[in-house]
Amino acid sequence: MRLDAITALVTGGASGLGAATAAAFAEAGAKVVITDLPGSPGAETAAAIGGAVRFVPADITDEAGLRAPLEAAGESGNLRAVVHCAGRGGDRLRILDKSGKPATLDSYRQVLEVNLVGTYNVLRLAAAAMAGNTVEDGDRGAIVLTASAAAFEGQIGQTSYAASKGGVHAMTLVAARDLAGWAIRVNTIAPGTFDTPMLARLREDIRRGIAETIPHPKRLGNPEDYADMALGLVRNPYVNGETVRLDGALRMGPR
Repeated sequence: MRLDAITALVTGGASGLGAATAAAFAEAGAKVVITDLPGSPGAETAAAIGGAVRFVPADITDEAGLRAPLEAAGESGNLRAVVHCAGRGGDRLRILDKSGKPATLDSYRQVLEVNLVGTYNVLRLAAAAMAGNTVEDGDRGAIVLTASAAAFEGQIGQTSYAASKGGVHAMTLVAARDLAGWAIRVNTIAPGTFDTPMLARLREDIRRGIAETIPHPKRLGNPEDYADMALGLVRNPYVNGETVRLDGALRMGPR
């Protein structure tokens, strides 16, 4: 897929992985619409990237609200790539606390609502937007979702997060098969420990300790590493139904 001839939509584009991905698409010549929650620095991010980048706020769990950025991307013409980076961290609750009290069910529901239901909402509406495209270079479009290494080795306290990201991994092949008749490809990136705003809150010694657990390279992942993989999955016409671990060969321990 030629990126200089398309429009790309990036969810969670105000910061972190999404902002780096939006910048990479823009540098490759694509028109870009980024979406993130109202009140996020999405407008500032779009302005900083420059070029044909627009910000349209939306909540990925809101069916009606999510149509706005998709429509904006359609107005820009030739929406053929959607990279879904929006999501939230887990609640870090153990199934039972030290007194034997079970974790709240509402917290579990909230994590799944954003990470799993929100992902499906983006997937289905993005596919519907792409279905009317003509087939070019074999595709009507390509969708990239985001899981996590926790989908495979969730740590203690990550029950809700691992379940939500495991669900994203599980839907990837099914979605690729389901949308094959529409010539829409679906792939997923499963990042390991990345240098995002969430980890930036940790002390430097803790960050160094995390980096030391990664076999090679011994560093946190950069948002640009994710962006490069996302562009590769969109460009390569034969990658479909795949979850790609992007983690420097890290395998998470129980804690």
